[in-house]
Amino acid sequence: MYQAVRARLRALVCRVRAVRRDAGMVTSEYAMGIVAAVAFAVVLYKVVTSGPVGTALRNIVQQALDGRM
Repeated sequence: MYQAVRARLRALVCRVRAVRRDAGMVTSEYAMGIVAAVAFAVVLYKVVTSGPVGTALRNIVQQALDGRM
């Protein structure tokens, strides 16, 4: 009984270690993710602050504020 429990525990520990080896991102992957997120934020900022989109957003907010309850 003791040997069976020990073998099962050893197998479980080996599986956990194998999963943990490839579970996360390395530093270079974090850096690339941050660069991509910043680039997306810049593009989104440029789109939102452009003339037509800014006017459309202003109109939407104005209509929402002028609505009757």
